[in-house]
Amino acid sequence: MAENEPLLGSNNGEEVVLAERESEATQRKTTTPSSRVVSLDVFRGLCVFLMILVDYTGSVLPSIAHSPWNGVRLADFVMPFFLFVVGVSLAIVNKIVLDRTGATLKVVIRTLKLFILGIFLQGGYLHGITGLTYGVDIERIRWMGILQRIAVGYIVAALCEIWLPCQEMKRVALFRNYICQWCIMFLLSAIHCGLLYALYVPDWQFSVSQSTGSTIYEVKCSVRGDLGPSCNSAAMIDRHILGIDHLYAKPVYRNMKECNGSNRDTVSESMPSWCHAAFDPEGIVSSLTAAATSIIGLQYGHILVQFQDHKGRLYNWSILSLSLLAVGLFLDFIGMPLNKSLYTISYMLSTSAAAGITLCLLYLLVDIYGWRHLMFILEWMGKHSLGIFILITSNIAVILIQGFYWRDPQNNIVRWIVTRFVHK
Repeated sequence: MAENEPLLGSNNGEEVVLAERESEATQRKTTTPSSRVVSLDVFRGLCVFLMILVDYTGSVLPSIAHSPWNGVRLADFVMPFFLFVVGVSLAIVNKIVLDRTGATLKVVIRTLKLFILGIFLQGGYLHGITGLTYGVDIERIRWMGILQRIAVGYIVAALCEIWLPCQEMKRVALFRNYICQWCIMFLLSAIHCGLLYALYVPDWQFSVSQSTGSTIYEVKCSVRGDLGPSCNSAAMIDRHILGIDHLYAKPVYRNMKECNGSNRDTVSESMPSWCHAAFDPEGIVSSLTAAATSIIGLQYGHILVQFQDHKGRLYNWSILSLSLLAVGLFLDFIGMPLNKSLYTISYMLSTSAAAGITLCLLYLLVDIYGWRHLMFILEWMGKHSLGIFILITSNIAVILIQGFYWRDPQNNIVRWIVTRFVHK
């Protein structure tokens, strides 16, 4: 760059030329992005921060915890934001792919590592802050979870980027350039919608083991297209493929009034039978639209790669975000609820739009206005997001801390904090 060239002489003409070139370079610097987009690290760090916030304060502030069923709260934006930024990053990493087969092999290996790590962290092997033991019955291990869902979104978006790239780089035809990727997103959404609305859900029953023995519950359904917690086809598919014993044992819908959410740990005869059933919010059907979120993130990454000026990036991101938001809210208006547990299409589009708007704001503040120093903590968290997730969000650090106790294992600092402040 001209501003880095040394001054070779004392000639006034040369000094004037160098000064002009420095001025032009400085002016370009205010309109042209640098090679590294710091706002992506900040965005990823924001996701980790929000996850920690809602996990550790959600019981104290229920208004930011996951919505029991329909509707969205702060916690319901975390997963879509993670999936979104996975897609954005993949568009940058796979900007030029010379060996598609080799790149595919690396993607498959990384996906398997992430999936297996997720099973270890959230499969039931670790018993969390309320248990001082570890280990899981293989017949009851949970197969799906947060990292597993991210792994699904990662491999789908990565394969789309590797094998379905644009054939011609046209700045005015971003949609047409990546039409195959958009078709995959529409296909996943169509399959999700078809499974959710078209499948017939018969009556079903399940058993729950208690200290006094097993209790068998029966749920009356015999419906098609029901989106409630008891008779939706997504749960039926998970029960048949994964097995009800391998689903999440404490679904968030137990916070609903019908399930006596204020006393969710107490088995009550007045509860509907489905309140006792397991349900996995990271199940098979909902993973289809979750993967579509990562494909949407790819499109934001394409804009980042193809447009080399701030104005072009912000303009296209804003148009795409507002379009997604409009369609998502319209679907919610006509009867498709915003539902994180089912990962409905309206929820997918609305949260993806929220992620795009958040990226615009962070890009404006960090990469244009230069507020990087004010968000260095989020940037650091973003660069070490997986490590922080393992240590803090998955309670590894908490479990290690509570291993130190005074005379009795129950007398540890973690249990003291929980009993004094959380379960007060």
